Parts: sequence; structure tokens; C-alpha cells
Amino acid sequence: MKPLLLIDVDGPLNPYAAPATRRPAGYATHRMRPTGWETRPLRVWLNPEHGAELRGLARQYELVWATTWKAEANEWIGPHLGLPELPYIDWPEMHGKAPRGILWKTQYVLEYAAGRPFAWFDDEITSMDREWVDRHHLAAALLLHVHPGIGLTRPDFDALADWAAALGV
Repeated sequence: MKPLLLIDVDGPLNPYAAPATRRPAGYATHRMRPTGWETRPLRVWLNPEHGAELRGLARQYELVWATTWKAEANEWIGPHLGLPELPYIDWPEMHGKAPRGILWKTQYVLEYAAGRPFAWFDDEITSMDREWVDRHHLAAALLLHVHPGIGLTRPDFDALADWAAALGV
């Protein structure tokens, strides 16, 4: 069974923290109105090359959305990246209470992984999340912090491919 690749959107795929007047090179601007977004359309920057990279990683991983976009990532994000419909983590509570010092998503990521190896990229991962996963998850895990002003880069994709290869996938 392949390891999971848990995909966050805002930060890694949509570098929302980049200067608002300077779209990063290679990114296209999209205007979206996901559920609950009542004001003007949300500006989302996506790089179509990331879709090709993720499709390539699908040879080594089972791709899963791990984003607050939940199922709507399949409607609003995936098509712009050329991704098929993916499963998603249906967070029981978003931004809820978490063990002290860890990201609210981390406990749910471990529940979803259910003992399977996984790689997860997110802009909110810290060393405390890594330590918590090391203590509570017996299978291999790679937690990759992605800067929200830069988004995914070539070294990130290489690290994901290398990690899966080291697992023998």
C-alpha cells in the first residue's frame, strides 16, 4: 500500500502570504467563491506546474486533500491543477482544540492516516507537530513545512519523491 500524501492548499499551493501586488512567477490568478465566502471573490494563486508534480508523485503516493477547503478543493483547486477528484480529510472540527502547542489539524491527520506512512505538507507545521507525530504515530511520517509566501518549490517535490523512494515505493 502506498503512503499517503496529505495536501494543504493555502500556503503550499496558494502562496497567500506573498506580496499582494506581486504574483509569484509561474502562478496564475483565480477568483473563487467557496462556500461561506460571502464577500468579494477570493484571490487564489495556483501554479499549473504543481499539478504535474503532484500527478507524478501519485505513482508513489495516494494523494489526499488535507485542507480547510475539504471537498471543495476538488471543485475549486483540483481542476486548475489538472488533478482528478481526490479523497479529503473531513475535519470533525476546524480550528478546534488541540493538544498544547500543536496545529489543530495534526491529531486528525493521525486519525486519518490510521497507522499508515504519510507525508504531509502545510504552512503551519512546527517542530512541536513533528515531535507529537513521532510520539503518537508508529509508521513513517514526513512533515514538510512550506513557507506561505513562497509555496512549494523544486526542493519540496524532490524531498517528497526521495522520502517515498527511501520507503521502497
